[in-house]
Amino acid sequence: MSRILFWCDAFWPQIGGVEVLGARLVTALRDRGHEILVLTRRDDLKLAADASFEGVPVHRLDFAQAAASRDAGRWLEVRRTVAQLKRGFAPEVVHVYHATFDGVFHLETRDAHPAPTLCTVHGAIPDRVLAPNSVLRRLLHDAEWITACSAAALGRVRVQVPEIAVRSSVILNGLEAVQAAAPLPLETPRLLCVGRLASKEKGFDLALSALALVAPRYPRLRLGIAGDGEERPNLERQAADLGITDRVDFLGWVNPAEIPWWIARSTIVVMPSREGEGFGLAGLQAGQLERPIIATRVGGLAELIVDGDTGLLIEPEDATALARAVAALLDDPRRAAAMGKAARQRALSVFGWDRHVDAYDELIRELAERGAATASRA
Repeated sequence: MSRILFWCDAFWPQIGGVEVLGARLVTALRDRGHEILVLTRRDDLKLAADASFEGVPVHRLDFAQAAASRDAGRWLEVRRTVAQLKRGFAPEVVHVYHATFDGVFHLETRDAHPAPTLCTVHGAIPDRVLAPNSVLRRLLHDAEWITACSAAALGRVRVQVPEIAVRSSVILNGLEAVQAAAPLPLETPRLLCVGRLASKEKGFDLALSALALVAPRYPRLRLGIAGDGEERPNLERQAADLGITDRVDFLGWVNPAEIPWWIARSTIVVMPSREGEGFGLAGLQAGQLERPIIATRVGGLAELIVDGDTGLLIEPEDATALARAVAALLDDPRRAAAMGKAARQRALSVFGWDRHVDAYDELIRELAERGAATASRA
């Protein structure tokens, strides 16, 4: 058993791929015998500073507020609290599961209770974020080990920070197995996009453009968009301009537990991302439920999907190619169903949950042993 300080810039009840996976990993490692304390941001001041998630203690600190205030006293107070938490909990491993600027508080308190740092990279990192002396670059430089959720994500960060090549590895994401969904709904075919509407990187505007191109040919075809954020008004205006408002369901924020239900009601899951998705959790969920996927050939999506077998890959920024791919599957439902079945087999064999947890369990135990050996020699 190891004591793990699980540091994630966002955690339950905030929702997203990282948050969902992080919460599941925390409870899985707890069930393996590890003792865990979650440390995260308190962006929503309505949330209690001290809480619990399925029996795992969660401590929230005002990282963002301390940074934005430019108040040295507030900064020092947060740093002091982090140091106290480390000394009190005495972690054997600090797992920085997802970090932005918050990671500076870990770096500044490493001496409070020295322990190996494990960092996880979830997607493509812009070069500006890894500029010399940036927080994330320092985290990666100082970490004892770095994992990434796909070979694409790891390959990119190794180019950006070459010194991590000998202490980094891929741990593919995984999910607990679920039952396959009912056969594809074809009488009223549905496309589904899942993700935050915080920026244009998910490419949901391309899905709208593709729908407008194929709408005359498939009068009952609909598109659901599960997610919310500042891009939603722009997408709603685009749908109106394209004359497809009555074909698009803006579902808003959807509880993660309900995402499989929406996927099961869909015919095709569409992931037209512009930027390097680290993995694409919705794609894995779609595969588990025997739904074919159409995605852009960016980042880890090309590892998740076998083109022509479990789904179709297209080039980014090409709404016409997306429309053609949608038509190809709607016109050949047998092929679409076969892709869904192949996607499920791949999800179960390659992206199994036990394999994912085993990899982290083994790595964390190894790092804890290294840390103990180092401390005994000091």
